[in-house]
Amino acid sequence: MTKFNIKKSIMNNTFAYKGKVLVAGSTGKTGLWVVKRLLHYGIPVRVLVRSIEKAAIFGDTVEVAVGHVQNSDNLAEAVKGCDAVISALGSSQFFGEASPAEVDRDGVSRLADAAAKAGVKHFGLVSSIGATKWFHPLNLFAGVLSMKLAGENHVKSLFSKKGCSYTIVRPGGLQDGEPLQNRLHSEQGDHLWNGFINRSDVAELLVLSLWVEKAKNKTFEVISETPEPQHSLEYCFDNLS
Repeated sequence: MTKFNIKKSIMNNTFAYKGKVLVAGSTGKTGLWVVKRLLHYGIPVRVLVRSIEKAAIFGDTVEVAVGHVQNSDNLAEAVKGCDAVISALGSSQFFGEASPAEVDRDGVSRLADAAAKAGVKHFGLVSSIGATKWFHPLNLFAGVLSMKLAGENHVKSLFSKKGCSYTIVRPGGLQDGEPLQNRLHSEQGDHLWNGFINRSDVAELLVLSLWVEKAKNKTFEVISETPEPQHSLEYCFDNLS
């Protein structure tokens, strides 16, 4: 089992988020980084996992909720007492309960429904560049981008009506690597066709969205631009409308 290492922040985080955050998709590669970055800032975390065995990787660093995104009752229990939700859910099969329709569309939508009903104030979501391009080659794989867009639209509509906030990050191709090692390029309108970004930076952006006002109610694309150590990624929200 991979050791779950957390490097605590040494900076003064008087501005950081104080509520508890539920992370869905927490044992996936991006979800693990979301949990790490939340704990880095000293933010209490609850993870949603399909079995208690899957949560063993976290040790005693988080709270654990066991459930499936296909089960609304499980999700209602998981979000209780949480102030925000970050979803790193992603399909892993073309058909069945791990398909794009079941996870990227219906699973995300059920999670958003449960969160809104429980009074969650902010919903962060990992989506993908190309989400609006129905003709994109990736849609040959069970319509994965179209399913992600449907999940996005449900989150935006629901949380806007509730007067709460959301942040939807559409990353380029996901790769491994430490956070804050690259200058990033962010934009809106889904014009980017390619590019890569570290999962850790996607996680960092979603965690920052908890307290950075410029990130509220924004959907944007983001890729790595040049190798260059960064002090913060807040600048990625500066040009968003």
